[in-house]
Amino acid sequence: MTTLITAETAHIQLQDHISYPQSGVLSKVLWKNDLCQYSLFCLAAQTEISEHTSTRNASVQVVEGTGTLTLEGKVIALEPGVFIFMDANAPHALEAFSNLAFVLTLLPA
Repeated sequence: MTTLITAETAHIQLQDHISYPQSGVLSKVLWKNDLCQYSLFCLAAQTEISEHTSTRNASVQVVEGTGTLTLEGKVIALEPGVFIFMDANAPHALEAFSNLAFVLTLLPA
C-alpha cells in the first residue's frame, strides 16, 4: 500500500491531494503504522455511505464541503473545521451534500 507521507516527505499539504470522483468515494492513505491509520476521503456531492461499524476507534476531521454524519442515531452537520470522535462499534452513516473531504483516523479500540 502506498502512503502519501513518507520518511522522506514527513508532511503534505492536504489541499494538493483533494480530488473528487465523478460519483462515489475516493480515499488515499496519508500515513499508517501498526497502531493507527490516517486517510483522506473525498466524496462526490450526493454520495451516501450506508450505516456500518468499525472495530476501531476513529475520528473524522472535515477539511471542505458539507454533509451529515449520523452517529448512533444523532445527526451531526459536517462542515470545514468539524472534528468528531467515534467509539469502536458505533453505528454510523454519512451523506455528502456537496463535494466533501475529510481525514479519517483509525485508532486502537
